[in-house]
Amino acid sequence: MVHSIATTDCQALVPVGNLAAYINWAQSIPVLSREEEDALVHDFFHKGDVSAAKKLVLSHLRFVVFVSRGFLGYGLPHEDLIQEGNVGLMKALQRFDPNAGVRLVSFAVYWIKSEIQEFVLKNWRIVKIATTKAARTLFFKKQHMKKHMTPDEVAYVSRELNVSEKDVIDMQMKCSTAHDVPYDTHDSDHEATKAPAVYLASQDNNPESSYLKHVTAQNDSARLAHALDQLDERSADIIRRRWLSEDNKVTLHDLASEYKISAQRVNQLEKTAFLKLRDMMSDA
Repeated sequence: MVHSIATTDCQALVPVGNLAAYINWAQSIPVLSREEEDALVHDFFHKGDVSAAKKLVLSHLRFVVFVSRGFLGYGLPHEDLIQEGNVGLMKALQRFDPNAGVRLVSFAVYWIKSEIQEFVLKNWRIVKIATTKAARTLFFKKQHMKKHMTPDEVAYVSRELNVSEKDVIDMQMKCSTAHDVPYDTHDSDHEATKAPAVYLASQDNNPESSYLKHVTAQNDSARLAHALDQLDERSADIIRRRWLSEDNKVTLHDLASEYKISAQRVNQLEKTAFLKLRDMMSDA
């Protein structure tokens, strides 16, 4: 059974006020573990728990911010891009298959990008066409204009809208040549017919894979820190100072002198610690 997420339940998702504060707030919300996410997905889809849905959405707001940055080059307000991405995130959750065996973020990226792309496609061409006050007047009053106008008709529109005849002719040409491009197309062999789905977002820097790598690295760091805490103090110190220190890494002989044991013994302790860490990390 599919449950809906009421708009009023997600008002906190709309960026308001200070954008930087919103982004900081979104990034401060903890990332869910796989087990936490699965439990919340189960509660939402099988129990209709809307609070579980809110937790799922809130924990992915940082990902929406991450994806939205890839669309800043179109001159549209960042907060609007984020808001549209949040709508896509909520649509993704409602359409998510809890039995698919994938993380929500992997499924949601399509809906987030799709919603932002649709917003860009609806607004970007208008921004590019109507760049002056006269052009905006003509754009929003273009019902007065025909595709082909006689000089007398151009003069009439110019008088009625209080703009120059040159502006009327320029807008007529822009409106007659501009046309909506389908979001997707099967004809991608020719550059001129490529759809916005091909060129709108960069394919070189995939937000989904970058975000997943970032989250994975965070999780791995947390698991490693927990595993190190399970080692004895001397073994943990050897691993940290030999492999995890950013600078001034110590040698086997340095540690041997400090602990008053042989360098061979330090090497044995290091290898044993690595084996224990590997086992603990694989079980985590």
